[in-house]
Amino acid sequence: MNTSVNNKGVYSAVAVAALGYFVDIYDLILFGVVRISSLNSLGVTGEELTTKGEMIINLQMIGMLIGGILWGIMGDRKGRLSVLFGSIIMYSVANIANGFVDSITGYAVWRFIAGIGLAGELGAGITLVSESMSKENRGYGTTIVASFGLLGAIAAGFVGKINWDIHLGGELFDNWRVAYIVGGILGLALLILRIGVYESGMYDSLKGHQVKRGDLSQLFTKRKNFIKYLNCILIGLPLWFVIGVLVIQSPEFAKVLGIALPQDPKTIAPNAIMLAYIGLSLGDLASGIISQVLKSRKKAVGVFLGLTAISAFIYLNSFNASLYFFYGLCFSMGFSVGYWAMFVTIGSEQFGTNLRATVTTTVPNFVRGSLFPLTLLFQFLRENVFSGSNAHLLAANTVMIFCMIIAFTALYYLEETFGKDLDYVE
Repeated sequence: MNTSVNNKGVYSAVAVAALGYFVDIYDLILFGVVRISSLNSLGVTGEELTTKGEMIINLQMIGMLIGGILWGIMGDRKGRLSVLFGSIIMYSVANIANGFVDSITGYAVWRFIAGIGLAGELGAGITLVSESMSKENRGYGTTIVASFGLLGAIAAGFVGKINWDIHLGGELFDNWRVAYIVGGILGLALLILRIGVYESGMYDSLKGHQVKRGDLSQLFTKRKNFIKYLNCILIGLPLWFVIGVLVIQSPEFAKVLGIALPQDPKTIAPNAIMLAYIGLSLGDLASGIISQVLKSRKKAVGVFLGLTAISAFIYLNSFNASLYFFYGLCFSMGFSVGYWAMFVTIGSEQFGTNLRATVTTTVPNFVRGSLFPLTLLFQFLRENVFSGSNAHLLAANTVMIFCMIIAFTALYYLEETFGKDLDYVE
């Protein structure tokens, strides 16, 4: 197959994928930033801030799970670019709609739809970049995409905290509503930039071959493929539990740990999320460079899994620490789970061109979707197994240990893919 791509095409693919992921992460994490203020605005208070918040973010993640399958199959059957266009239109419209909701039900429905749309962005972008660059340097490309994209969470943190105080048609638009609308507008603006991006040369060459594309059954009916696919997913479990529970619920953990709270507790979540994602972006950059230097994806991920275990343990045992130390732990946890770029790249490199988009899109979204059962396990342990004031912490520690054991085991059995030629089919 002819897979040559000019430098301009490579640069365009990396730039557009990075910008797309920036908006993707902005929209993905925005609920965590505005959770308390938006739910308060809709009449939710007290313990329901946690339970209703968990319900909404779980629906968003279920949407991403469904969307990951749909967009992944489309990416292999219709092309990588079709996913980049379709997914961003869906989540942009959904986020604008979120700015106008007036009930918890409407909020949850539009987050679910946004989740479906958000599911396609990263997988399609990483697949396109992986297939457009040389096998020696594609790790740098995927690292740039993930590192820059994760800065979208920092933007969400800033935008979510700005006091917009905007009046339209006699209506006052709260900060959280404006933040959602801004995300939708940013997404729609990206469509213009994508017009000049070329389809993957590997994928174009595949069209002339009689081979099944996007056949999800190949991942489940063939034992070798299934085990490989499952291991790709399992190495990401600690990553999303850290972000989806430990960081998103930082106000709850700060209270249980006896952290000295600020005058306005609503600032804890935006600050914690922003710092965690600054760390995650730097961690992604570091893990990508380490992978290139060591010429190993697995060794880089192993190092960062170890850092994750250490930083999460310290975070969950930081009793009576200062607020600044607590924020520092959020940053360090973010840095430690900065193997996201390597995690997605490993999934992309494990399978042939006819299944690559399906795998690269579904794997991160299955990990995001794993937040649903992990949250249920966390809730069950918190409410039925452990008791007392430390039940929240004991439950989190237990789930974290469970995730780490599974992740290290899965990593051990995965194939090393650094420098692997991707020009083949399953």
